[in-house]
Amino acid sequence: MTVLEPTDGLGPWKQFLCRACGLIYDEGEGDPDSGLPPGTRFADIPDDWACPICGVTKSDFEPYRRRAPVAPVPAAAAARRRPGVVIVGAGAGGWAAAEAIRAEDTQVPITLVTACGGDVYHKPELSVALGRNLSPDRLRRETGAAAAARLGLRLMADTVAVGLSPEPHSLRTTRGTLGYTALVLAHGARPALPACLDPTLCWRVNDLAAWASLHAELAQGPRAVAVIGAGMVGCELAEDLARAGHAVTLVGIGALPLPELLPDVAGRRLLAGLEGLGVRYQANAVVRGLGRRPGGEVALTFADGTILVATTVIAATGLATPSRLVRGAGLAFDRGIVVDPATLRTSGPDIFALGDCISIAGRPCRFIEPIARQAEAIAHAILGREHPGYAHAAPVIRLKTRSTPIALHGAPLPGEPWHIVEHTESRLAMEQRRDGEVTAWLAA
Repeated sequence: MTVLEPTDGLGPWKQFLCRACGLIYDEGEGDPDSGLPPGTRFADIPDDWACPICGVTKSDFEPYRRRAPVAPVPAAAAARRRPGVVIVGAGAGGWAAAEAIRAEDTQVPITLVTACGGDVYHKPELSVALGRNLSPDRLRRETGAAAAARLGLRLMADTVAVGLSPEPHSLRTTRGTLGYTALVLAHGARPALPACLDPTLCWRVNDLAAWASLHAELAQGPRAVAVIGAGMVGCELAEDLARAGHAVTLVGIGALPLPELLPDVAGRRLLAGLEGLGVRYQANAVVRGLGRRPGGEVALTFADGTILVATTVIAATGLATPSRLVRGAGLAFDRGIVVDPATLRTSGPDIFALGDCISIAGRPCRFIEPIARQAEAIAHAILGREHPGYAHAAPVIRLKTRSTPIALHGAPLPGEPWHIVEHTESRLAMEQRRDGEVTAWLAA
């Protein structure tokens, strides 16, 4: 929260939105970790400054103004109107859909159903919050109740969607059945926890509530933390925990982190950066089970019989889209809710989906950058407005490890060789080619 008052005569502090990841730069708060003290005007930021979350430059930011509150609809008028739009999920996708619909129509009824409290926060910040000294309160941009009031929608917090009937256009919830004229599924993806990992003995960091609970445990003092899973989230968490003073062991099934995404030379560079911060990498390690010790520590038993003892265990073992609701309704499902790539329509009538829960051409779409464009396409389709449609493209993958930031462009082809373009102490550039054409490239 901004505490400084402007004294430069340029008016109130302004905010700027990163189009790539959704981070909001507040002039009053600055970005001290990047050398921008509070009170740094956006115009005074060097052109080579990088977004602390995704790494894009200031040219990828745009002025941000929170939408003005919507005037409430009189109860008598609301009672006479059609059921309106129902959104399931209050993560980035759900709130983006609500914002996009309100941008086009201030009167259409919107009901947002969520199993949590519905607070608005920026999910990519969870894996870098400790290093940036972001408490749960600082991560929370807006309470669910405040966002609902501002957008003039009905928020059904702590409510679970339990059944969907596409033909009568009805959604069954733990607080009763809702009719709808259009339904937007934005319930995201959940941690995919292997059966060998006792959920009572390991943390999963996939939402603000879980992170807040973990934050409270870590605040007790330096701990020995084991992070299971050396994918993007695992690597980012390992670095963040190490920067916060914890002793971290990163457990990976490969010889190097991110073996399915990065060529070996990039993986070695990433590992060197993590080890430089004190992260210990447990390579080629398959966890067979977790067990609580008498002193409260957790013992990780590996397939080779060795044991690692930690005071805190975090599982970063991937995500899976919940399928019960959509399969029960007969909607097409292929590693996610199948949607039309242009309209984001599902196979059910007047049902749309976006964000982490969808798949396009059989591939899950779990990136922040496309969500705003997906929401805009859905809003126009629901309201019958002209729109060119959502154009899906592989987003830039940015690893938020400050010791070794990595950006991966294009769609890497499994099995295709990578070619080194530049390899110095300060920079690595590689590319992948097919038939003489560059199909993917990375910079680290």
